Amino acid sequence: MSVAPRLNFPEGMLAGQTAIITGAGQGIGAETAAVFAREGCKVVIADIDAAKAEKTAQAINADGGAAIAVAGDITVNEDIDKLVQKASEFGGGKIHIIVNNAGYAWDDPVEKIQDKQWETIITLHNTAPFKLIRAVAPYFMVKDGEPRNIVNISSTSGIYGNAGQASYALAKAGLVGLTKTLAQEWGPGYSVRANTVAFGAIKTRLTQAPAGGYVVRPDGTKHAVGFHGGYDEAEAKWASEIPLRRIGTPTDAARATLGVVSPLFGYVTGQTIMVSGGRGGM
Repeated sequence: MSVAPRLNFPEGMLAGQTAIITGAGQGIGAETAAVFAREGCKVVIADIDAAKAEKTAQAINADGGAAIAVAGDITVNEDIDKLVQKASEFGGGKIHIIVNNAGYAWDDPVEKIQDKQWETIITLHNTAPFKLIRAVAPYFMVKDGEPRNIVNISSTSGIYGNAGQASYALAKAGLVGLTKTLAQEWGPGYSVRANTVAFGAIKTRLTQAPAGGYVVRPDGTKHAVGFHGGYDEAEAKWASEIPLRRIGTPTDAARATLGVVSPLFGYVTGQTIMVSGGRGGM
């Protein structure tokens, strides 16, 4: 039996790498950026909200990390091009990690979903990640011996379905297919790893009771977030259905994503990693 060296990453597991994280101005995206930065990664905070993106980047830099904010709409081709260019400049001509995290749900029963609702969710969760991945192809289809990772953030709704979330469930399921295809296309020859992380119950502004919060749609209109009976409002009920008996936190989500892009998962690709406290579907 060969003797494996003791795991030791004095400069961090992601030292020397540059990551783009979309929707990183707050919530899971912001926490993921902070966790990556503490592991030595340069992080590009991509978000439609310039003020929140800048605040997140400043907090990381104040903590000793390295981050820049790039505001823009990932459903707009020109903004994607700008994001990739800024990331490349920040990374000294290289990009190593993409985390397609941006998104939200716009729920209704099937019979009530309007075309605009449907098209917005599919564009945000499927078309935008595809276009970003396509745009970074020149930085990933390389043979320089450095690690490259793509993580598409999905949901247990995309694995099991969820009543009232037809568009969201379809979009999140679509990311699984995109990820598996990418693993097969960019793994041979370039050693790019592509995985999906599917979150279950995680405490964010999107999963709490309505409190006046909103997200901005691509057309500039505002979309209220939260739902009655949210995780904060009925935490005991939700937790009772989860084997670990608690709702996940953004830190739980961020650490799982770190694990997937880390050297510890160096032989894992094309997989969907469930981060749900053990809770499955109906």
